[in-house]
Amino acid sequence: MVRIKNNRKIFKEGKRAKSVKKVLKVLFLLLSAGVTAAFFVFLYYAKDLPRPEKFTEKQMIQPTEIYDRTGKTLLYRIYGEEKRELVNLEEIPKYLQQAVVATEDANFYSHYGVDFKGIIRAVLLDLVIQEPKYGGSTLSQQLIRSSFLTLDKTISRKIKELILTLELERRYSKDEILGFYLNQIPLGENAYGMAAASKTYFGKPVSEVSLPEAAVLASLIKGPSYYSPYGSNIEDLFTRKDYVLDRMEEEGYISKEEAEEAKSVEIVFMDQEKINPFSAPHFILVVKQYLIEKYGESYLHQKGLKVYTTLDLEMQKETEEAVEYWGEINADYNANNAAAVVLDPVTGEILAMVGSKDYSADPWPEGCNANKNECLFSPEFNVVTLGERQPGSAFKPFAYFTLFQKGITPEISLWDVETNFGLGTEEYIPKNYDGKFRGEVTIRQALAQSLNIPSVKVFYLAGQENTLNTAKSFGISTLNEPYYYYGLPLVLGGGEVNLMEMASAYEVFATEGYKAAPSFILKIEDSENNIIEKSNNEAKKIVKSDPCRIINDVLSDNEARYPIFSRNSSLYFESFPVAAKTGTTQDYKDAWAIGYTPSVVVGVWIGNNNSSSMHPLPSMTLSGPLFHQIMEKALVLYPSTPFQEPDDYKERTDEIKNRIDEENTHSILHYIDKDDPLGPIPENPSDDPQYEGWEKGIQNWLE
Repeated sequence: MVRIKNNRKIFKEGKRAKSVKKVLKVLFLLLSAGVTAAFFVFLYYAKDLPRPEKFTEKQMIQPTEIYDRTGKTLLYRIYGEEKRELVNLEEIPKYLQQAVVATEDANFYSHYGVDFKGIIRAVLLDLVIQEPKYGGSTLSQQLIRSSFLTLDKTISRKIKELILTLELERRYSKDEILGFYLNQIPLGENAYGMAAASKTYFGKPVSEVSLPEAAVLASLIKGPSYYSPYGSNIEDLFTRKDYVLDRMEEEGYISKEEAEEAKSVEIVFMDQEKINPFSAPHFILVVKQYLIEKYGESYLHQKGLKVYTTLDLEMQKETEEAVEYWGEINADYNANNAAAVVLDPVTGEILAMVGSKDYSADPWPEGCNANKNECLFSPEFNVVTLGERQPGSAFKPFAYFTLFQKGITPEISLWDVETNFGLGTEEYIPKNYDGKFRGEVTIRQALAQSLNIPSVKVFYLAGQENTLNTAKSFGISTLNEPYYYYGLPLVLGGGEVNLMEMASAYEVFATEGYKAAPSFILKIEDSENNIIEKSNNEAKKIVKSDPCRIINDVLSDNEARYPIFSRNSSLYFESFPVAAKTGTTQDYKDAWAIGYTPSVVVGVWIGNNNSSSMHPLPSMTLSGPLFHQIMEKALVLYPSTPFQEPDDYKERTDEIKNRIDEENTHSILHYIDKDDPLGPIPENPSDDPQYEGWEKGIQNWLE
């Protein structure tokens, strides 16, 4: 009986064991099938996935940044659709890193990419509040999602996210992952990454943000658009900021006192219109156009170039203020616009450029069409580089220089008398601006006082084609017609030029014969700080020094010019000799002033964009004060040695003076051949086509 019971017990236990084995076998088969299925699912979704190691290979989209000459002041950023700036994790303050971790992924340093506890906690909290407010995604998952995947809420996307997250965690350290995250998380206003967001919202490098500012940046992660400082939910942003600080306290990153103090600090955001700085707008647009033409717009939007320009920001601001101030004053004389440029004559570097008196103002008169040249004032038009205007007497130094090259000296006399320079039946009888004649004057006086009639004679003696070639060799590119197209009026400003080229041409005088083309870039670096372009704008010797020294001597001679301009005119500087020349065009359409020292050139223009006439005032009245204010600052920022005196030209002066018969007055053509002034005296001076008109003018004056 006992044996039967035992056998039954053994049978039941054996049957139970077989059932357990069968269940285990089934479970094993199911598990194997699950693993196998998971493996194939992994292979299916992983085969086309990007490799997480591409984080180190990936070229993040970064803007091109344009700086002043010091490299310390950002002038402008060229963005595509995204603002990015990559920085090392060490440059991001520790408390900003902690703010993000505390708020977005408290277990970041302890999980392996997926925080199951966090997911469960988020689900429970969402059930309690009956709202899907809390998320369970880790920083690693967010990074994978924003970098490689869409935001579609599908099973396949979740699987891909999981696979890539685990692979990401396997390949990189936590600090590397955090660095990737902080450099590319979207934070509103097209800013991606903490560095770009810091400059966008606070106007400072990310390394300089304070604790409360760090809390604001961390707050933006949750909803960049909703929490935008420039939207209607700014109070919610501040509430979120305080929540971030509380989370940092809970996680032990900051004390309660630090949290409360940070909450009380007033947050000051950048003005929205200043988010992308636009200093020196006309200058920046010139630089931008050059960069686009050379590198392409798409490249500039993405490759993170750093462009170091020649701009001196202090000089630029002083020039802007002066142009705006005098531009407004001159509006009372129907001169509604002004422009100025400051150059380094040795290097050709543009130190300041102001293309109109106020880039941000509206065109005037109201309703005018700038594209149809209707406006007296067109703010965006860059007069410095684009405006082709007649230079008036500012062109004269090129003719005098050409004459000095031939050996004629400033102490030789010409006659300032009414003269008909026309040939045959044509008449050309120019006037001095004041309508007066002064009789016999030296060439020095003629240039210093900007007398028109002697200047036409100088132009003829120098040679019209020779003078035009001089201007072209100095950098004037707009005078493209042959010399006979312009005729003798060219010396009085009968051709059209622009302010940039005129100021640059005067550099040759300042440097005693060296020419450097205008330049606006010092160097360009790529995103890895490799120099990809560097200025090699070396000045080249193009003319002899002595004629330049003579020009400098005459244009800085305050005694020679004072009978017209007064001893204390706007061209005079008590502290330092400055060479300067003004120019007023026919019908008072333009007023110029260009001046220089061996270390700086300043050029200014006053007028109307549509070339209508101003009040009939000389350029000294309109352009002189503006020139003086800018040059006065330039003398402080760019001190220089005085001009070098010209070589002794007394021998050449005496050689010509000794030919002159004091008893019988004649024009200079009676004693010299214009093609060879220091050669033999002409045997038949009357063969010169101008001889009769010059002689007649002198005789009429004497009678």
